[in-house]
Amino acid sequence: MHIPLLEDLIIILCFSILVVFVFHRLRQPAIVGFLVTGMLIGPSGLSLVKSPHEIHLLSEIGVVLLLFVIGLELSLRQLISIKRTVFIGGTLQVGFTILLVFTALYLWGLAPGAALFTGFLFSLSSTAVVLRILQEKNEINAPHGRVALGILIFQDIAVVPMMLLAPMLAGKSGNMLTETALLFGKVAGVLLLTYLGARYLIPHLFYYIAKTRNKELFLLTTIAFCFAVAQLTALSGLSLALGAFLAGLIISGSDYSHQASSNIIPFRELFTSFFFVSIGMLLDMSFVYVHFISIAGITLLVIMAKTFTTALSAVWLKYPVRTAVLTGFSLFQVGEFAFVLSASGIEYGLLNSYFNQYFLSVSIITMLLTPMMITCAPAVFARFAALRIFDRYAGNPPAATAGNINSTQLQDHMIIIGYGLNGTNVAKAAKHAGIEYRIIELNFETVAEAKNKGEQIIFGDATQPHILHEVHLEKARVAVIAISDPKATQSIVSNIRNISPTVYLIVRTRFVKETDELTALGADEVIPEEFETSIEIFSRALLKYLIPLDEVEKLVQYVRTDNYQMLRPKAESAAPVNVVSNQLPNINISCLRVAADSGRVSGKTIAEAEIRKTWGITILAINRNNSLISVIEPHISILQNDLLYVTGNTAQIDAFYKEVA
Repeated sequence: MHIPLLEDLIIILCFSILVVFVFHRLRQPAIVGFLVTGMLIGPSGLSLVKSPHEIHLLSEIGVVLLLFVIGLELSLRQLISIKRTVFIGGTLQVGFTILLVFTALYLWGLAPGAALFTGFLFSLSSTAVVLRILQEKNEINAPHGRVALGILIFQDIAVVPMMLLAPMLAGKSGNMLTETALLFGKVAGVLLLTYLGARYLIPHLFYYIAKTRNKELFLLTTIAFCFAVAQLTALSGLSLALGAFLAGLIISGSDYSHQASSNIIPFRELFTSFFFVSIGMLLDMSFVYVHFISIAGITLLVIMAKTFTTALSAVWLKYPVRTAVLTGFSLFQVGEFAFVLSASGIEYGLLNSYFNQYFLSVSIITMLLTPMMITCAPAVFARFAALRIFDRYAGNPPAATAGNINSTQLQDHMIIIGYGLNGTNVAKAAKHAGIEYRIIELNFETVAEAKNKGEQIIFGDATQPHILHEVHLEKARVAVIAISDPKATQSIVSNIRNISPTVYLIVRTRFVKETDELTALGADEVIPEEFETSIEIFSRALLKYLIPLDEVEKLVQYVRTDNYQMLRPKAESAAPVNVVSNQLPNINISCLRVAADSGRVSGKTIAEAEIRKTWGITILAINRNNSLISVIEPHISILQNDLLYVTGNTAQIDAFYKEVA
């Protein structure tokens, strides 16, 4: 039995394996490999695919699944938290881009309707490409990642009215007022169904499905729900992708979102690969060859225009310049929904086939350039920020930084950079312990909310040295970096070490692979989330085997001080950088509470206990009933509940801890 589609799938998969493997060795994202695969096997390449229409249908499924997973990974609460970025930032970015493109094409002589529709096309960026790259780089929760996500969500929603406006721009529609009212009615109806589904339907439906403990049934229900909601929005005149996003958003608020996401991701990976291959197949290589100079010029103009309008929108929202620039470099390309929209333009005569090839060429080239541009953006910004002319523009508005925070008489305080979940918890602990602290955060809404609660917080980008001076870094004892942007974290660590070589620097990071580089830059402690979870697990497991608590704590201390080497994959030993440092004693200063009410220490004087002779440690001070005894003499007694500040190496302190605990 001859099945042409099966042959095409085999060709696509085999070529994809080869090309993606090569691009992996070249350290390029798989997305670029899929686009190149489509260009190779498409009609203008080797012309190996016989059923491009069927492949395009499979790619549509990929887009639906992609938006479904994006919805799953969000939540209504998260969406509300970035509503300002979505609606104001998205409106500004789309509006600025449309205005710029429309003005240029109208002055060039294009008809108003066609010029406006072309503005629609170029205002859209690639949700699939950008989010995939940001996820691979672990920057989706970084400030520029959140801004990019918010704008992309708005663009995906904006596709719907753009498609409905296409016949109006071509003069092939009925009453515009009626069409607009109908559009708003449809959107309101879909949003109402989304709310009702998230509140009443999904919790009960998935409860009974999950109760069966049948994985196949759970998977079928998840996929069926995704496509049912997508089809419902399509029947109402909206897009399949918007419906899939809403379906994911409905499930995201339930307890079943993680399992649903893990079930869908393998299917998403397969079908989105078909999507990128199908996009590559659309490119006419002979057209690109003949018109290469004009295509290159238009591509450069599009990159400059979209980077500018996106960055301008982020600055308008009061994000720092660095975040604005990185967001602009992320969203300069033309997106996949523009291809769907261009089909409507051809149908209604707003685009001809010749102009459409220009559009396809520029779009695919910008997609191909996206991974490189996102990767290079931090370095480009760093070089630009180093210019003297940039000094007056690099920072934040003075009213939003200095002068709005009480920084008088600051000494030995703590600086917390980032006021997300980790930063908030550190601030709570510092407040509970009575430690003075200052917070730096670059989400303007978060800063406003925290200030209303009385927090000592400033709006600013900690990658800029003068922001660190505003919180008197040079006088601080401890600095904690608790942000999700790896590149920004590295820059902040370098800046802190340039300003203060003595401040104790603690850095939170997601992955242990970032530990060595951050330590080399000057971090005193790097806390990788992935291994801290492992430490918590094995600590609790060892306690169940009745391993003494102090032994477990010693193991945890060993793992951390050894930079998590015990938990890493085995690697070849490297020669020590500084042999002399290995000969120095491991001296620590620790605070121990005397919990025992008797024994060799509790209730005895320092001389009677012979602490230095027996354990080899030195008592530096004693905190008794919140009163500090700083002059330590042999006749001073050690009492239960005293806090002892002691110095010695780790083994000595552990041995003494066993006695007083």
